[in-house]
Amino acid sequence: MPELGPQYDPVETCYNYVDVPIPVGVSNRHIHLMQEDLEMLFGEGYELTNIKDLGQPGEFAAKEVLTVVGPRGVIEGVRILGPPRKVTQVEISMTDAYRLGLRPPVRDSGNIKGTPGIAVVGPKGVVALEEGVILAARHIHMHPDDAAKIGVKDKDRVRVHVPGERAQVMENVLVRVSPKYRLEMHVDTDEANAALLKNGDTVKIIH
Repeated sequence: MPELGPQYDPVETCYNYVDVPIPVGVSNRHIHLMQEDLEMLFGEGYELTNIKDLGQPGEFAAKEVLTVVGPRGVIEGVRILGPPRKVTQVEISMTDAYRLGLRPPVRDSGNIKGTPGIAVVGPKGVVALEEGVILAARHIHMHPDDAAKIGVKDKDRVRVHVPGERAQVMENVLVRVSPKYRLEMHVDTDEANAALLKNGDTVKIIH
């Protein structure tokens, strides 16, 4: 039995791994907007301003931020991620949900049917969403070449080992495979804080 210490990880002694390190991207609260809602909030024909490219090709953090208003609280400065999408979706952590007075379900991106609504306030208007607030399911983006190397396919669910002082196994991690994707696992801020994860750390899938 190894001597226990601050870096001791008992999980590492119990599992075999796929030897492909997966970079982590920590996802803060954010909003995806469809073009119609973007124009309601900022004006007709408005286009988002890219201030930072994100880990996935073509996706970016916009300069524009919004205020979201829930039944019991308000959060200002919620970043919009571009480009516009087919549906408007607000992704928050459970900590944010308590603050807003909501109980959103854990959902895959785009699956918003039956989810709570929220008011979104911009400089030129307000959008009252009837649904669209979710806790994003933890997931891994990967290119088909990565999927072949790892031995998984689109929509599989896998277990992931997180090393370190708060080592843990994350269950039910959704695999999303597309030629447009770059290998990266996304977790929200609550999950990252609990595991002491930060952007650029790496994890591995458990066989």
